[in-house]
Amino acid sequence: MKINGNEIRPGNVLEHNGGLWAVVKTQAVKPGKGGAFNQVEMKNLIDGTKLNERFRASETVERVRLEQKDFQFLYEEGDALVFMNTETYDQLELQKEFVGDRRAFLQDGMMVTVELYEEKPIGVTLPDQVTLAIAEADPVVKGQTATSSYKPAVLENGVRVMVPPFISSGEKIVVDTNELTYLRRAD
Repeated sequence: MKINGNEIRPGNVLEHNGGLWAVVKTQAVKPGKGGAFNQVEMKNLIDGTKLNERFRASETVERVRLEQKDFQFLYEEGDALVFMNTETYDQLELQKEFVGDRRAFLQDGMMVTVELYEEKPIGVTLPDQVTLAIAEADPVVKGQTATSSYKPAVLENGVRVMVPPFISSGEKIVVDTNELTYLRRAD
């Protein structure tokens, strides 16, 4: 679907210079001389490179719609992660690097959203929050409870996060998978 340069918004996915680009932010600029334009910061969906581009209102660009499908994480096999489409039961193998650092948060049976472009996987979205147990946490130093200082802790998946002083080993906490931060104690 073609859109004009002034209609580009953050979150759009564009086909530009032979690649797929996610729009990170836009700014409408009206200089004293010349015509107005839209300054667009984009991130390549394949290799993660960034690009700043100017689009005039008269220019058109191809806006791409990504297909989003729900998949269930099944297991890890060598360098691959195996997911299953919950509607068709088709299996999809993705390389560990494709998921990146967030793969440590994958749990058996976890539902994820896979973004597809022309049936080719482009990205994987994990749930925003997961519940994990604390494997080890430093003990509280006396007198430290008066300030709102956080202490380091290691989760059961090996990821290090900062937690409040009252959290101890063995407790379950809810973690933000995007920011890798402690949110609250699990119920």
